[in-house]
Formats: sequence, structure tokens, C-alpha cells
Amino acid sequence: MTAVEERPAAELGSPRLRKEDQRLITGRTRWTDNITLPGMHHLAMVRSPFAHARITGIDTGAAKSASGVVTVLTGADLKDEQGALPNAWAIIPEQKAPEHPSIAVEHVAFAGEIVAVVVARTAAEARDAADLVDVDYEELPVALDLKAAAADEVLAHPDLGTNVSAFWEFDSAAADTGGDVEAAISAARDGGVLIEREYRQQRLIPAFMEPRSIAADPTGEQLTVWSATQVPHFVKIFLALVLGIPEHKIRVIAPDVGGGFGGKLQFTPEEVLTVLAARRTGKPCKYTETRSESLVAAHHGRDQWQKITLAATKDGTVTGLKVDLVADMGAYLGLVTSAIPILGAFMYNGIYKFPAYHLSCTNVFTNKAWTDAYRGAGRPEATFAIERVMDELAAELGMDPIAVREKNWIKHDEFPFTTVSGMQYDSGNYEAATAKAKELFGYDELRKEQQQRRESVDPVQLGIGVSTFTEMCGLAPSRWLGSMGYVGGGWEHASIRMLPTGKVEVITGTSPHGQGHETAWSQIVADRLGVAFDDVEVLHGDTQIAARGLDSYGSRSLTVGGMAVLAAADKVLEKAKPIAAELMEASVDDLEFVDGKFGVKGTDTSMALGDLAFAVFQGHKLSAESEHSLDADATFDPLDFSFPHGTHLCAVEVDTETGRSTIRSYVCVDDVGKVVNPLIVEGQVHGGIAQGIAQALFEEGVYDESGTLVTGSFVDYLVPTAADLPAFVTDRTETPSTTNELGVKGVGEAGTIASTPAVVNAVVDALRSFGVNDVEMPCTPHRVWSTLQGRAADTPAAPHSAQSTSMSQEGQA
Repeated sequence: MTAVEERPAAELGSPRLRKEDQRLITGRTRWTDNITLPGMHHLAMVRSPFAHARITGIDTGAAKSASGVVTVLTGADLKDEQGALPNAWAIIPEQKAPEHPSIAVEHVAFAGEIVAVVVARTAAEARDAADLVDVDYEELPVALDLKAAAADEVLAHPDLGTNVSAFWEFDSAAADTGGDVEAAISAARDGGVLIEREYRQQRLIPAFMEPRSIAADPTGEQLTVWSATQVPHFVKIFLALVLGIPEHKIRVIAPDVGGGFGGKLQFTPEEVLTVLAARRTGKPCKYTETRSESLVAAHHGRDQWQKITLAATKDGTVTGLKVDLVADMGAYLGLVTSAIPILGAFMYNGIYKFPAYHLSCTNVFTNKAWTDAYRGAGRPEATFAIERVMDELAAELGMDPIAVREKNWIKHDEFPFTTVSGMQYDSGNYEAATAKAKELFGYDELRKEQQQRRESVDPVQLGIGVSTFTEMCGLAPSRWLGSMGYVGGGWEHASIRMLPTGKVEVITGTSPHGQGHETAWSQIVADRLGVAFDDVEVLHGDTQIAARGLDSYGSRSLTVGGMAVLAAADKVLEKAKPIAAELMEASVDDLEFVDGKFGVKGTDTSMALGDLAFAVFQGHKLSAESEHSLDADATFDPLDFSFPHGTHLCAVEVDTETGRSTIRSYVCVDDVGKVVNPLIVEGQVHGGIAQGIAQALFEEGVYDESGTLVTGSFVDYLVPTAADLPAFVTDRTETPSTTNELGVKGVGEAGTIASTPAVVNAVVDALRSFGVNDVEMPCTPHRVWSTLQGRAADTPAAPHSAQSTSMSQEGQA
């Protein structure tokens, strides 16, 4: 007999509480920084205070003599063994890039670059000794302004001879996906409507909850590395490639990881240096960054200029879209730095039926921290631009913003639809999501109130922001990634082990850091195999246990990783069926699987899957030809992306006398296909909206004229809390994806992608009667007020003024 719980009702669609939360909220987590190993040493990094300089000398004598110090390592010590950090996505063959060292040898290219590593018995001793390392620098001119850097006014890396890393373009006429955009623009200029705008995507910092941390143990047969990373499988591969360590001698573990948002989708200098220090000393070593180090030296996100040209007829029908981007790479190329703006290239057309489209992108080096993935990765930038400019078209024509969208969007009966950028959207119903959002929002009533406030010249004006978005997510398929120059794949792997007692172990190649995989994967397997939810254990984040996998980012976990889990469950049943038939002395064709049991059709004879697992374990009654295992592996590589969509509506009150913007109400209706766990979906949407609002109103990474990050702490880099945000009203419509069996779509980035333009459109809408058509993000009180005064904000650091540090739910800074 097997001790297996009675199986509950269907799991898919059930709002299960997350399995992970019990240990998280009771403090029984195992963060990397909690790891203590016998004889472990601790690291502190010495970082350059200058954005661009030659290193003319390093004196480590005082540091080496300090209490508890084991050694001090410099670039000169490690230059022959550190290798170079990889860029895994060259968007063109001619892409230019400087070598990216983990520790600088002769020069530094951004403030925060590592120049020395102190190894000591305790973390405190390491930090104290780091202050004793004396580094001499010869300062060099800095390239900071993105447009000036694109013109090569100052070179971030003089040896390259240019700041331009790559120029990439897409043209619908050349790709045979649409017409000639220049012809559309010419026609609009002669007899239609031409909207030309330039938008700034400010620099953002991922600001994950848990700072990055790495521990390395070189004392066993294998090198074991613990890292607070989104990508343990990547870290293992690149440690092998960069340091020349045989891959089978490396084990990487991502234990509990406290958030990432793309900021931990990286192979970092600190990972390399912690391993090198461990190998040099022969002892386990650990490094955990401070919050300021995280803000200064971990990769940043966004940072683009977007020039948008939209052509339309006088009735509001769009005829062409032209996008010119200048994107800041920072000082180096990280893992996928160069491709981030290109991921948005296929989304600038949004949900609209543009007949012609052209995009160009210039990737530029500056002397700032390098940029890379941040929640949405290219898609938020694209959605912001198209949703802002659609509002501008509506204003130019005197049309309602929703009406101009409805006139141009893909209708629900036109799916599948191939867009002007070549993407095939498989399903959607923009009409249904928008209708439901308008009803929940009270759209018509708010428009009437807005008109009344304008007529009465109320000092507090009401703005209504609209964002109707879609995104390509589930980063895959491998074939598409290969065609775009990415060195890796997009597949995902899963294994299922049927234990003798009827319990189930799921081994997944995804690596969660807050998404709830342990819960959702348990629901998928419980539903498919007919076992109890609590009888399923999900294992992840350890390359020794989950040997194959491509980890978690780009809203790929469910649509790729979850489908691999489902495929593995199906293989378990495929293996089990003939064995069940053998044990029940029945034909395979006469068996059916219902509610966790194999039964013989038309009879009462049945065998539960758990009983079958025990019989297979015993093997007493199995034929010699039978395999004594129900375990199964599966790999899933999707045929296409998934395309969630939604309508987000935001009402903002703007005090025209102070510039303060207060979100009065926020409604969103998202369509993420079939839902495995609505509670997890709700959490993802809420978190995403919060980060999108943060970009719109609060956050900005600011450098001074010398290249020093002046927003290097949470005193200056303004991350909103729950108290600074309104209550969100959320709902869903459902159009299942046709690209996977469960009909699911991604959700992890949806809220972030949609919310930023909704909020900024609302702020601008409130000021439209004053002649304002843009406020540069973040829309702080200072920036709004300055815009109303008819002049640009005189400081980019406005969100960090005293006015904006006292916040409440009633008013956002």
C-alpha cells in the first residue's frame, strides 16, 4: 500500500497559496549570504571612483598588513587567468566591443569598476582593509551624454576609435512585411497627419530586494558555487568557458533568490573574482555586495532616446511608423546588452495595423555602468513610444484616445495576424479587454469630470491615460534566437521522478526568484497525473540536480518551462500505460487514465498511479522487457512567442500650482491566456504595475558631470513603497494561446510594460489644455511644474529633492 493523499479537485485555475511562502515569511530561507563554510574567507572589492582613468599605480602594502587580511589581488595579479566577460548576443557580425575584464588592469571605464580584491577572515576586516588600498589614477575625458557620445565627441574607449558599437535596422519593405515608410511619411506630410516626437527613456536600476552574493568552495572534487542569480546554468557554462575549468567539475547552486527583474540575468565580475580568490587561497570564499555597490556597479536598464514619426490619414488611420533609437550600452557589453533595444524592435507597431514600418538602432558606449535586461527588456520602451504617440495622434485630430486605437487595432476575428514587423500574433481580443476596462474605470464619467475641471480652470486638473498593449514573451524559440545572432537556445527541460510511495519529484531547468514555480509546477503535475498537490515536490536551481536548463527571464518560465513539465508528465503516463496493462492483464487499447487511475474500460478494474509506481519499484510482476522506472524527461522548444495583451487605464490628478501628480485610480484588464494560478497572476500584475509607475513618476539613475552616480543609495534613488501607490483594480479576459497545449501566455512583465505609458499619458492629458504634449520621465513635481512654466527642468535629479521625499498614498512625488 502507498501513503498517498486523496486527490482534490482540478488544480489548473485554482488560487493555491504558494508553497514557497511559508519558509519565506517565517525566515527559514537560505540566501547565499546565509551560507557559512568551514574556513571561509570574505571578499571586499575596491572600486574606481573615476568614470574614465588610467591606473598608474596600486599600493596594497597597508591593506596586506591589516588585521585578518589573507591577500590582496589586483588586475596585474589576475590578468593572465581572469579571461573576459562574455557578450552572448552580437546583433550584427561587425559589432564593436572592448574586452570586458572582471578586474581592471590598466584603465577603468566607469565609476564602480573593480580595481582590487581584498580577501580576509571576516567581511568587516575585508571592508576595513579595502579602504587602505591606495590607487593612483590619471583621469581621462568622459563620455556621458548619449547623443554626444553617438557623435564621438569624447571616446569612452579610445582604442575602439568610436563609441558606436552597432547599427541595426529593420525595414518592412526590405523584409517584405509591409510597404515603404518614407512614401507613407511623404503622403502624410502632403495631405494627412504627421506626428513627430522624441522621448527619453531614463536610466533605471533594477533594485532587487536581495543584493548579489556569491560563495565558492574549491575544496572538493568539484568547484561548488552558490550565487544569487537568475541563471545558474549560464553561470556554470561561462565559468567553464572564461576560466577554463572543465564544466563537469563545476556545480552552481541558486538557492533562495530575492528578486531579479533581469538584474540577475548576468555573468558577473564578482562571480569570476570570488572563484579566482577561492582557487588562489584554496579556501571557500564569499562576497556579498552592499546596497550602494549594487546600485553603482550592477547593470542598469533602459537609457535610450527615441525619435518617433507616425504617419496617418486625416480620419486617424495609421499609414506608417518610423523609429530611430540611440541606446546607451554603458561602458561594456554584458550578457545580452546589445540585444535589449532590438527585442523591442518587433513591438513598436503594438496592436495596430501599420502598413509600413522602419526602425534603426544605434548602440553607443558611454563611461557609465553597463546596461542590460530590466523587467520587460526592450518591450516597455516600444510600448511606451507607440502608446504615447497614439495619444498624440488622437490629440492632433481631436479624437478620443480609445477611439483612435480602436480604429487601428487588430480585430478579434483577424487572428492569427502577421504584423508589419513580421511577428505572427496567434490570438487576442483587444475589444473585450478594453470594454471591460472602460466599464470598471468609469471612463465616460471621468471624461465628463475632466471637461468640467477644464472649463472651471480648476488648479487641480484631471488626466486620463490609456495604454493598450501587447508583448512578445516566452523568450524562444531557439530557431528565432539563432537567426538573431544569439549564441544560446530558447528550449527548456524538465524531469519527473515517480517515487515508490507515489510521491512525485519534478526537476525543472527554470530557476525561480519569486515567481512561484514550486506552486504552479505542482499544480500542472497534480492535474495531469491525478496526484495530490502536496504530493509533488519541485526541485530547481542546482546544476547537479537539474543538469539541463536555460533558467528564468523574459516571461518564459510557464510558456516554455511549464510546457516542458507538462510534456514530462505526459511521458510518465506513456511509460506507465503498457506496464499498467501488463499488471492488469488487459490490452493497452482498453485502458483509460482518469483521476489518477488507469482503468479498464467497461469494468471496475483499476490501478492508481501511486500503486503502479510501487509495483514498478518492486518489479515482482514485471516482464523482463519492462523498464523498472516511470521516470521521464522532456524538452520543449516552442514554435513561436506568446502574445499577452491588455488595456490599462489611469486617472491622475495634477496640481498645476505645485506640479504634484496623484494617481486617483488605476484599472487594468489583462489577457494572459489560460491561467494556472490566478493568485500568482495577480501578484505578478501588481508588482509589474508598481515598477511601471516607478519609471513614470519616481525612479531615475543620475550621473554628475564627472561620471559619478549621484543616486547611489535609496536616499537618492527613489523606489516607491506600497504607501506611495494606489489600490489597483485588476481583471482578466481570456483568449487562449494557440502555440502551446495549455493555452497559456506570459505575465511576469505585462504590468511593467503597460503601466508606464498609461501613467505618463494621464499626466500629459491633464496638462494638454496648457499646451503641454510631453513631460520627460520621471514626471516629478519639479519637472511637471517646470514644464508648465514653459521651460525644461534645470536638473535631472529632481525626483531626489526634499519636495519628493515625503510621500503618501494621497500624493506621489
